[in-house]
Amino acid sequence: MQKISVIGAGTMGNGIAHVFAMKGFTVNLVDVSEEALKKAVATITRNLDRMVTKGTISQDDKVATLNNLSTNTSLHSCKDDDLVIEAATENVDIKLKIFQQLEEICKKETILASNTSSISITKIGAVTKRADKVIGMHFMNPVPVMKLVEVIKGYATSDEVLKTIMDISYKLGKSPVEVNDYPGFVANRILMPMINEAIYTLFEGVAGVEEIDTVMKLGMSHPMGPLQLADFIGLDVCLAILKVLHDGFGNPKYAPCPLLVNMVAAGYMGVKSGEGFYNYALGTKDMVISPRFA
Repeated sequence: MQKISVIGAGTMGNGIAHVFAMKGFTVNLVDVSEEALKKAVATITRNLDRMVTKGTISQDDKVATLNNLSTNTSLHSCKDDDLVIEAATENVDIKLKIFQQLEEICKKETILASNTSSISITKIGAVTKRADKVIGMHFMNPVPVMKLVEVIKGYATSDEVLKTIMDISYKLGKSPVEVNDYPGFVANRILMPMINEAIYTLFEGVAGVEEIDTVMKLGMSHPMGPLQLADFIGLDVCLAILKVLHDGFGNPKYAPCPLLVNMVAAGYMGVKSGEGFYNYALGTKDMVISPRFA
């Protein structure tokens, strides 16, 4: 297993490409946007430069990593790969379309993985003729730093494919955890209700943004408060995951807070839009300027 393609050059996609390329895999980063690909390579280069400065890697390691990486705008560039990891936006229709196309393009031995944070691997596998070779690889953000990979076994995923992906995760220096395919898996089934409850706490006037985050940081030893974390994840992503949980379990406890729904509808997505529960000065070192809600 040497030739890898990553579909999607956003935050997660470029991070996944980074870690594979740094471990000596031949990596093809694919996106429909040439501009997104240029931005992704610039981000990877900047992150590698930071690692060189810190002494984590050498200049030669940086050069070798970049030499292992290529970019492409066509899915057909994945046709000879051993593993393809989809890291497109968290939208079920987009993901299903990608997997239908990959089924037709890739050789029959290719393992198809999704970096989805909540969408059913079983559902994704069902649109292919190789459900036994479809699996979830849910990396955490930022990918080069975070050790966890949730490895999600769909209903039809074979034990052989599961073992292969667990082994390759270890080779990346990650700590893979096997989980079964239910809405939200483990990470987001626990995390998103906590974030949603924090939003309800704000919505109901119990406390302000900074107060809620401070309680969770100082009282529960969380490195980042739930509202700031939601901003970094993306409020639209949080909403999408909560909808998956709500639809999947039919339990009202997963219903997204109306404040979250309204903020996303108004375009307040968090860090990526410059405004969420906090205001952000994008491109500055500290980023967080002030809470938007008292």
